[in-house]
Amino acid sequence: MVMPAFPKLSETFLVNKFVGLLRQGVDAYVVCGRSDESEWRNYPHFAEQAPLRRRIVRSWAHEPRWLAALLWPFALLYTFVMRPSGTVRYFRFTAKSLGVRCLSTFYLDAALIRLQPDIVHFEFGTLVLGRTHLRDALPAKLVVSFRGFDLNYSGLDDPQYYQQAWQSLAGVHCLGQDLWRRAQRRGCPPSMPHVLIPPAIDVERFSGEERPDRDVTFSPERPFRILCVGRLHWKKGHEYALLAVSELRKLGVPCELRVVGDGEALESLYLAIHELELVGVVTLVGSMPHEQVRQELDWADVLLHAAVSEGFCNSVLEAQAMAKPVVCSDADGLSENVRDGVTGFVTPRRDIHAMAEKLALLAGNAELRRDMGAAGRQRVLRQYRLEAQIDAFARWYDELLGESSDNERADAATLRSESSTQDALARA
Repeated sequence: MVMPAFPKLSETFLVNKFVGLLRQGVDAYVVCGRSDESEWRNYPHFAEQAPLRRRIVRSWAHEPRWLAALLWPFALLYTFVMRPSGTVRYFRFTAKSLGVRCLSTFYLDAALIRLQPDIVHFEFGTLVLGRTHLRDALPAKLVVSFRGFDLNYSGLDDPQYYQQAWQSLAGVHCLGQDLWRRAQRRGCPPSMPHVLIPPAIDVERFSGEERPDRDVTFSPERPFRILCVGRLHWKKGHEYALLAVSELRKLGVPCELRVVGDGEALESLYLAIHELELVGVVTLVGSMPHEQVRQELDWADVLLHAAVSEGFCNSVLEAQAMAKPVVCSDADGLSENVRDGVTGFVTPRRDIHAMAEKLALLAGNAELRRDMGAAGRQRVLRQYRLEAQIDAFARWYDELLGESSDNERADAATLRSESSTQDALARA
């Protein structure tokens, strides 16, 4: 699993996938550029598990450039000592295709050369760019996950942005049908082997409890509680959420909005709160660990997600898992995420009046909130369980390697894996 950083608070789904694959017996490793101790504190149940941590392999430091130049000989020596034949093979193949550039790509690829994986899974689409030589240089099956930004707006000015990737990939993973259609519009051949595996939820951790004030008539003393969860980034559409709340107040609904997340749009959102006269109504609470997000969802009466671009959205699934109705935009894959009129309402993106109207409808109808919440919980239980997602990934990897038997995979992985890893996972 290749990604820029691991773990990240905003990418708990990748932590769940990694640990889930290990529990399945898959011989999985993470290769990343950063693995900060400050981030590990958000995962205390895994942070102290040394066997897990040994499977997080950091690439050699590449910034500043002078440090990379200083470390390059050590990277070469270490990689050659650990994998002499793999190192020789890498240079034999890349020297032909990349020329002198193979010296810089080697430094980036050294961790993968040492691990010699059968499958290299780039967890975001843009990560495969400039790495397609690994198919022959390792050799390995290259696969990629498309999660939204990588198809929705990355490289739109270049019609050939992913052209080399399409020619080298063994398979593509998309979160849903919308992203698969977008991949084809970006040049992916319809014949490309692909799987549609949506995000998944730990339904035991995200399980809502009945609150005694769930059916109250909302008032200034007990306002309608609205929650937004997502990075403070333009794609999440938080400014439209603020405008929708402003419209909701004009409709006479006493309400309160809490926004969970942090990011580059923080200052602009504070400005919008003041200009819309929402001070005291809207609270930006910052980023927080998943357990605290669960508590915020328990506090809320409804989740609002006003995104203008979105691959799927885990927080929308988490809200449904906790039996909360959802009001969201129709941005990209969100229309697959919520059943309009059943588990919540899907409105046109940027349509603040439609969002406000649906919020007002929910605020005035306790039975509707209950019914939509219950339907959302059942939908997640049927379609978005974490165990099913991990099973789907394990089957896909088997298919890529031509292995049809789960037992054969598990036996082989057991021989390759450290027994202490399995013991640690059981404790975790």
